[in-house]
Amino acid sequence: MIQHLVTLPVLIPMIGAVVLLLVSQASDSRRRQLSIALCVAQVLVSAWLLSRAASGEMLFYALGNWQAPFGIVLMLDRLSALMLTLTAVLALGCVLFACAGEDIKGSNFHGLFQLQLMGLNGAFLTGDLFNLFVFFEILLLASYALLMHGGGKERIGAGLHYVILNLAGSALFLVALGVLYGATGTLNMADMARRVAVMDGDQTALVTAGALLLIVVFSLKAALLPLYFWLPRTYAAAPAPVAALFAIMTKVGLYAILRVQSLIFGDTPAAEAITTWLWWSGLATIALAGVGVLAARDLRNLVAYLVLVSVGTLLAGKALGSTEAVGALLYYLPHTTLACGALYLIAELISQQRGKAGTRLVRGRRLHQRHLLGGMFLVAAVAVAGLPPLAGSLGKLLLMQAADGAARLWLWPLLLLAGLSALIAMSRAGSVFFWASHKGQVDSGRVTRPQLAGVLWLLASAPLLVGFAGPVSDYARATAEQLAEPQVVIFRLLGEAPALQFGRLATDEGESP
Repeated sequence: MIQHLVTLPVLIPMIGAVVLLLVSQASDSRRRQLSIALCVAQVLVSAWLLSRAASGEMLFYALGNWQAPFGIVLMLDRLSALMLTLTAVLALGCVLFACAGEDIKGSNFHGLFQLQLMGLNGAFLTGDLFNLFVFFEILLLASYALLMHGGGKERIGAGLHYVILNLAGSALFLVALGVLYGATGTLNMADMARRVAVMDGDQTALVTAGALLLIVVFSLKAALLPLYFWLPRTYAAAPAPVAALFAIMTKVGLYAILRVQSLIFGDTPAAEAITTWLWWSGLATIALAGVGVLAARDLRNLVAYLVLVSVGTLLAGKALGSTEAVGALLYYLPHTTLACGALYLIAELISQQRGKAGTRLVRGRRLHQRHLLGGMFLVAAVAVAGLPPLAGSLGKLLLMQAADGAARLWLWPLLLLAGLSALIAMSRAGSVFFWASHKGQVDSGRVTRPQLAGVLWLLASAPLLVGFAGPVSDYARATAEQLAEPQVVIFRLLGEAPALQFGRLATDEGESP
C-alpha cells in the first residue's frame, strides 16, 4: 500500500476542497480547524515522501494501472519531493495567518485554498505534459478567486489583468503541446524524451519550436523579463496570506523549466537557445527588479520586486548549466520563497497598526507592537537581502562559486548590487515604520496568536536552513545530479528490465512493491 501514498499530496487537498465547499455553511471555527488539519497532513505526507526521495528512490504511480506511456503517471523524485515539502510548509503558515480573520472577508476561502494546493502539488508530481497543463489550470482558477477575495477596486483591476494574461499563456501552452504531440506522438515526458533523442530533419525543427514555446509559457509563469510586468501590481493587491502563497507560484514556472529541459530537451538543438534565453533574461530581471526595489514606495510592491530578484537569480543559475549551479539554486529556492512569504504577512501586520498609511513608506501612526513587529521585520529583511549569517548569503555564495569565466563578470556584480538594493530598500522601510517621526494616536490593534504563529512558522526556516546547511546542500546537490541523468528516469519508467507494477517501480534488487 506504500506506493499509493504518492497520490496523497493531490488527494488530500482535492477531497478537502470538496468537503470545505460542501460545508460552507458550517461555523468559521469548524472550517478553520479542518483547513489547518489538512495542511498539517500535507506537511507530514510531504516530509515522509522527502525522506523516501532522499535515498535516491524514485516512485512512479500509474493511475488506473494504465502503464506509461499510455496512462497518466505520477512521478516522485528528489526535485518533486522538495517542491511538495516547500509548498506544504508555506501553505501551513499562510492558512494559520488567514484564520485570524482574513478568511471570512469573502466566501469559500479555505475550499479555494485547498484547490490551489491540489493544482500546485499535481504540477510537481505529474509525468505528463498535458496533465501539467491541467494542473496549471486548476491552480490558476483557484488563484483567480483567491486574488479577488474580499473584493475592492484595486483587487478586481489587478485580477482582471492577471486573468487575461494567464488565459493568453494557457492558449500558447496548448499550441506548444499540439506542436510537440504532432512531432512526437506522445505527451508523456519520458516517452517524449526517448523519441526526441532519435529525431532529425523537419521533426527536429518542430520539436525545437514546441520547446521554445513551452519555455516562453513557463517564463510567463515564473515572471521572467520581459514577461514580469504583471506581477508587482497583482501580488501587492492580493490578500496577505494569498500573496504569501503566491511566492511559490513563480517557482512552478522554474520547476517546469528544470523538469522539461533536463528530461526532454537537454540534448536537443533547442537546448542552446533555451539556455541563452534564460541567461540574459535572468540577468535583466535581476537588474530591473533591483531598480524596482529601490523605486518602490510601498512595502507590498517592494516585496513583489524582491520576488522578481529571486526569480532572476534562480533562472540565471539554471542557465549556468552545471550540477553545482543547479544544486546552489535548489538550496537558495526554499529560503527565498519562505522569506518573501513571511514578508507579505509582516506587511499586513504593519498595515493593521498604521491606519490609513497602510504599508506606504510615509509617516503614519506609531506601531502598537513595534518591538515585536520590528524584530520579525529585521529577521525577514536580513534573510531576503541575503546577509550573513542566514541561508540567503550561503545560497548566493554557492551560485557565485558555480559561475566561471565570463559568467562571473555578469553574475557577480548583479547579485551583489541586487543585494545592496534590497539592503538599502529594507533599511529605508524599517526606518519609516519604526524610527521615523509619527503622527496620530497609537492604534490599539494587536497581533493575534494565529497571525503570530503563521509568521514565526515561516521565519523559523531562516535559522533552520543555516543550522542544517550541510544536509540541505547535500540534498540539493544530489537532486541536481539526479536531474543530470534523465536516462535513468526513462529507463526505469519505460525500460523492459525494471517492471512497473501496481503503480510503483520495482527496485533494482528486484523488490516488488
